[in-house]
Amino acid sequence: MSVFKGEVTTLPPDKSISHRAALIGALAEGVTEITNFSGGFDNQSTLGVLGACGIPLTQEEVPGPWGGTIRRVVIESKGLWSFRPSGAPLECNNSGSTMRMMAGILAGQPFGSELVGDGSLMKRPMQRVAGPLRDMGAGVELSESGTAPMRIAGTKELRPIVYRLPVPSAQVKSLVAFAALHAEGESRIIEPVLSRDHTELMLGLEASEVDGERVIVVPGRRRIEARPFLVPADPSAACFIVALALLAPGSEIMIRDVCLNPTRAAFLDIMIAAGGQITIENRRTVGGEDIGDILACGGGVLEPLSISDPGVVARVIDEIPMLAVLSVFASGSFEVSNAGELRTKECDRLNALAVNLQRLGCLCEESPDGMRVSGGVRAQQSPVVVECFDDHRIAMSFAIAARATGMAIELSDSTVVGVSFPNFFALLESLEV
Repeated sequence: MSVFKGEVTTLPPDKSISHRAALIGALAEGVTEITNFSGGFDNQSTLGVLGACGIPLTQEEVPGPWGGTIRRVVIESKGLWSFRPSGAPLECNNSGSTMRMMAGILAGQPFGSELVGDGSLMKRPMQRVAGPLRDMGAGVELSESGTAPMRIAGTKELRPIVYRLPVPSAQVKSLVAFAALHAEGESRIIEPVLSRDHTELMLGLEASEVDGERVIVVPGRRRIEARPFLVPADPSAACFIVALALLAPGSEIMIRDVCLNPTRAAFLDIMIAAGGQITIENRRTVGGEDIGDILACGGGVLEPLSISDPGVVARVIDEIPMLAVLSVFASGSFEVSNAGELRTKECDRLNALAVNLQRLGCLCEESPDGMRVSGGVRAQQSPVVVECFDDHRIAMSFAIAARATGMAIELSDSTVVGVSFPNFFALLESLEV
């Protein structure tokens, strides 16, 4: 069994903040400079779509504060209606964030657009995108099964909306907010359960609690002034490295400058409550976001994880694959409910977890919104092939377990990790002692 030690300063920049910084920069008036923008496939897809819509932008590698290089993106725009029609469908590749949030912006542009993606993205449901945009006055056409291609007949006459999110979704919340910026009048977005709040923070939107629900006010046609953004390290990426340390006794890893936004870092609370040896150091606020350093040590006894509170599920939705694999390898069991949103990600992540854990000898019981795993992982006589289902988080979760435990696991497609964590395997090798 391997031991992992070291300091991580090359964690990928936060995907969610990178997407939103680029989109807000394209809506702002002036020059937006984004420091430490993500080089992952998904965020590059967002830049590609913005460029295809006529938004002037550049990106370059510049020296990073810890050595090496980071990516700087500069976007120049004249405001909400700076977009231009593309001569071809807008290629979102595998990025659901790009497709959904761009749909909100394109709904307010006075021309037609078509959003497409790769084979995986073209299977993902888009009805929740179409509904509020149609209510605001845009035309949205989907396939017969409610998926992309998404054809949008934008209009400069969008109506304001009062929209209650049927399920927690930061992407849907954001696309409604981006559309509402173009509407004549004030819109309100009602969240029964809080989801990640980067869009509200970065746009400076007013949010308050009313009768136990969160109400976000979006003023229409407000001038957005360009400003610089600094993107911290991605907490979802940090989750994998923390899990690596916890699973490998004797390990000790420090991860620097991670986004600790409460809507993004709840996985740390779950791991600590289960017995994980995790401490937070150098906590501070940069650009409205909480940032800090995470120290994770192996050797503690982890209790089985059971996640059911809807508010907690919404705050760890991207980390659930790693939490599930961590719990099964550490304690032999895992349970989650109220997580039906996992079936609409890059793949049906609940089913993907069940399929692969069953291959490893676990007993898995799926429900519409969750799963229960028991029995633990059995020793195998030969390598087990884990099916990645074109999903970076499924691939990385099982890769971490294999590295930490020494179990013979082969990934069906290791290249998919480049969607969010291009230096994933190189980083793991650098930490192994």
